[in-house]
Amino acid sequence: MGNRGMEELIPLVNKLQDAFSSIGQSANLDLPQIAVVGGQSAGKSSVLENFVGRDFLPRGSGIVTRRPLILQLINSKTEYAEFLHCKSKKFTDFDEVRQEIEAETDRVTGTNKGISPVPINLRVYSPHVLNLTLIDLPGITKVPIGDQPQDIEYQIKDMILQFITRDSCLILAVTPANADLANSDALKIAKEVDPQGLRTIGVITKLDLMDEGTDARDILENKLLPLRRGYIGVVNRSQKDIDGKKDIRAALAAERKFFLSHPGYRHLADRMGTPHLQKALNQQLTNHIRETLPALRSKLQSQMLSLEKEVEEYKNFRPDDPTRKTKALLQMVQQLGVDFEKRIEGSGDQVDTLELSGGARINRIFHERFPFELVKMEFDEKDLRREISYAIKNIHGVRTGLFTPDMAFEAIVKKQVIKLKEPCLKCVDLVIQELINTVRQCTTKLASYPRLREESERIITTYVREREGKTKDQVLLLIDIELSYINTNHEDFIGFANAQQRSTQLNKKRAVPNQGEILVIRRGWLTINNISIMKGGSKEYWFVLTAESLSWYKDEEEKEKKYMLPLDNLKIRDIEKGFMSNKHIFAIFNTEQRNVYKDLRQIELACDSQEDVDSWKASFLRAGVYPEKDQTDNEDDVQENTFSMDPQLERQVETIRNLVDSYMAIVNKSIRDLMPKTIMHLMINNAKDFIHSELLAYLYSSTDQNSLMEESADQAQRRDEMLKMYHALKESLNIIGDITTSTISTPVPPPVDDTWLQNSSSGHSPNVQRRPISTIMPPSRPPAVRGPTPGPPLIPVPAGGAAYPPIPSRPGPAAAFPNASNDPFSAPPQIPSRPARIPPGVPPGVPRRPPPTAPAKNQFW
Repeated sequence: MGNRGMEELIPLVNKLQDAFSSIGQSANLDLPQIAVVGGQSAGKSSVLENFVGRDFLPRGSGIVTRRPLILQLINSKTEYAEFLHCKSKKFTDFDEVRQEIEAETDRVTGTNKGISPVPINLRVYSPHVLNLTLIDLPGITKVPIGDQPQDIEYQIKDMILQFITRDSCLILAVTPANADLANSDALKIAKEVDPQGLRTIGVITKLDLMDEGTDARDILENKLLPLRRGYIGVVNRSQKDIDGKKDIRAALAAERKFFLSHPGYRHLADRMGTPHLQKALNQQLTNHIRETLPALRSKLQSQMLSLEKEVEEYKNFRPDDPTRKTKALLQMVQQLGVDFEKRIEGSGDQVDTLELSGGARINRIFHERFPFELVKMEFDEKDLRREISYAIKNIHGVRTGLFTPDMAFEAIVKKQVIKLKEPCLKCVDLVIQELINTVRQCTTKLASYPRLREESERIITTYVREREGKTKDQVLLLIDIELSYINTNHEDFIGFANAQQRSTQLNKKRAVPNQGEILVIRRGWLTINNISIMKGGSKEYWFVLTAESLSWYKDEEEKEKKYMLPLDNLKIRDIEKGFMSNKHIFAIFNTEQRNVYKDLRQIELACDSQEDVDSWKASFLRAGVYPEKDQTDNEDDVQENTFSMDPQLERQVETIRNLVDSYMAIVNKSIRDLMPKTIMHLMINNAKDFIHSELLAYLYSSTDQNSLMEESADQAQRRDEMLKMYHALKESLNIIGDITTSTISTPVPPPVDDTWLQNSSSGHSPNVQRRPISTIMPPSRPPAVRGPTPGPPLIPVPAGGAAYPPIPSRPGPAAAFPNASNDPFSAPPQIPSRPARIPPGVPPGVPRRPPPTAPAKNQFW
């Protein structure tokens, strides 16, 4: 290949890619595309070919490139080419590549000069190229020929804009030297997509075909019609050279000889030619790579920082070091105790925002689930009254009692207290399950050492199970204590006198804190699940539960109330989850068989989880709405349920009924208070103390330290990968640093006055083209033809500019003075910021410029 600059960039990019591939990533350099834009037969394909350094594109007169050619250069160890339309075939002869391009073009466009926007995709694999995309575009033409459409100018323009609009596309605006530059369609279309001129390079071709006695010197010096990045002249092979198979290297040598021997270009030879164009484009690639490096460096540094804390532990890691094992064991056991305590007691750091865990779930068991289980044991009114009557009758025996027997009260109370054992033991089981789950969550940090994790879980779980027995014994002891003595002198007990005056509805009364204030027990979203589709179907509402009613609203603003349901005679029942439903459902119904809402006998309320259902049930219990009791009564007892009692017996049943209700309220209150305390003391706090003080001793006694601290294969692999990643990141950062120091970015040239591109005509203001001349013109060479003097000269100057060439070397003030008045663009000597523009021999006393020149001076600045 002939592009030496590109070959120098290849090792640099390969090093960067290798560094990133070592850490399993790709360096997204996204090297810019290079597109050639220009008129028909301007030499676009030749310019592109010279950049690649291979002779493979179709050449000829007229419109040769009739479809866009997207050429992807891919760095590879072997050199070959392949087309997207025939992937199975590899081309090693580039003459065959040219023939395939011509054949594929004719296949779509025909042989009569037709064009098509469908691109030809060609990939060239070579060890001498970078991963780049080059685009050869059809030449801009205005008059259709052959099979070309009438709007060919607009079609080709749209085709070109599709490719050069991308910000990372470098535009080579190719214009032949033997055409008027001011009419260059290439420069005009480049200006549309790149108004700042940051990615447009002017390329002047066919310099060897200009008329004799003319040259493009002013254009190449960027004086006439300037561009921000200037122009580069190239001399491509002629059609005769191509037909004669002239080698690209020989063509480059002939090009170099042309620029060195031509009197108008000799002083520009180092900045002209295909090698300089290659150098300019390769510098753009280098600039792009350097601009990409800061983002890549930042990405690597952030990854490295995230690894440093863990890597610090592994830097001097020795798996068999007993000191390290002992230290790690102590630290992990201590951390396990800290984590367990934080999960139970609560902590502000590492808060789980997705679900309840640890102590929060246990708190929910204590204050929602356990009270709910107690209320579920609520006695049935008919059963209780029947049992009381039987107790009274059995105590009286064959006699008819005159007084209410207190033994009946004690018998009924003890029977109700015994029923409390089941919910209390269930509460212990629920707490144990949560404790074991919490231990498992805490031991996830021991995953690096599977044996240690397994032993820790086993020891702690065994201890919790041991405490389970003692806790349950204590709970049963609490129940037995309640059974051992029925304290009828308790301050909250109503006594016999008050019991006789109480209404049977006492148990249905709901506590209201103040008469003028409604106690809101709960708010939240629920779905009414059993509304028919004809009436709108299931819909979500905002529910508000108070001590007296259940209301629902359109939304949480509680402005539009849909309904308010009094809580009198309401109960709760469970509803089985539907086969296709993911909701958990419970229902509210009226015990007197009345409609609850509109024509519905019950309202089915749906929640997203069973936990929400349990929580709402507990809230309803606080409001006095109890769950439905399972109907297990024997049908044979139906008649007995409605037996008639004499008035005296009815009064005695009513009295004992109220006494039992009052005393059980005292017992329930006591049990609800003592159960959390008992469980906390005997189980949870003991478990915390055990982990902190005794777990380590149990671990040492269970097995030897070496087997406990045996690392898992996954952990060893993870450590090795982490260290490998860390060192690869460091190496990548070093490579980026080397690239940064070994390459140089060229600054973007300053903006130039390119307003001439905005006009399609060739006319332009002389002042516009003269301004850059006065700033970049070599001092030993006369300027181009000057325009008329804007102000009257103080000293006559001969026509034709004969006095201008020797101005820089004249010592006297007389020669400089006329120049100051004649050239409105030369700076006056009294301006301190432009000392370089003063001729060397001007003394300090030269008079100021006359007033007429002041506008021109302001215009220059």
